[in-house]
Amino acid sequence: MRPIRSGNKPFTQTKQLGLAVLLGVVVSVHAVARDVPSPSIAPLAGKPDGFVPKGWKLEFQTKGDLNGDGRDDLVLILRDNDPANVISHDGMCENPFDANPRILVVAFAQPDGRYAVALRNDTLIPARESPCLADALEDEGVIIDRGALRVTLRRFASAGSWEMGSTTYTFRWQDRNFMLIGYDKFSTMRNTGVVRNLSVNYSTGKAKISIGDVSDDRERTRWVKLPTQRRWTLDQIGDGFEFSRSLPSIE
Repeated sequence: MRPIRSGNKPFTQTKQLGLAVLLGVVVSVHAVARDVPSPSIAPLAGKPDGFVPKGWKLEFQTKGDLNGDGRDDLVLILRDNDPANVISHDGMCENPFDANPRILVVAFAQPDGRYAVALRNDTLIPARESPCLADALEDEGVIIDRGALRVTLRRFASAGSWEMGSTTYTFRWQDRNFMLIGYDKFSTMRNTGVVRNLSVNYSTGKAKISIGDVSDDRERTRWVKLPTQRRWTLDQIGDGFEFSRSLPSIE
C-alpha cells in the first residue's frame, strides 16, 4: 500500500489477485510479525492522527456514514513502523520485505465533532509472512460502500503456487457489531486457466458459485442454500486468509 491516502473507489476485479504461500525460510519471519506487542489506542480523538500509537503510522483513511446517523465516520489502517520488521534474507523473491502488522480501526463521529472508537481489530488483515507473497492489502482494499465496510485481501505469490485471487468481506453495523453480510472469494489457476467465484450473501442465506475459464466468457453458475444460519462479527473472523477453513462446505 502507498503511504497515507484517502478514498472510496470500488475495488475492481482486475485487482483481485493474490495467494497465501509459506516457505520454510520465513518461519522466523512469521514469529517476528506476530510477536509485536499490541499497542494501546486512544478511545476518543478529534482527528485521525489522534488514534495513531507511538511508533506506528497512519497508512490509510477514509470517511463515510457506517452507523446511519448522518455523520461521516472514520475507517483507519494503522501500521507498525518498526525497522526490525523489514526483513532481509538470503532466499528468493523480494528482499527486503515489510512484515510490519496492521490494525483496522473504525471510529464513529460524535455530536461534538470528535470520534470514538467502535472497532479495533488486529487480525483480519494478516501481516506479510513471505518475500514471495504479495502484500495482502493494496490500494482501494478498504472502502465504505452504501453504508457497509468492505475489506478485500489479495492472494498472489511470485513462487510456490499457481493460484491467485482475492477475498472480500462486507460488514454492516447491526446490533452494535460489525456483522458479516457478504463473503466473496475469487480465484484463478494460472496453469489451467480455471476461474472460480464464490459469493455468499448472509442476509439472504444463499451462495452463488460460478466456474469458468480465462479463455472463455461462458461460465457455469448455480445457487445453493447455506447449510447454517450462523452469523459472524468482524472480530470473530480472525485471520482473513484462514476464515474459509472454518466455514461449512458450500458445494
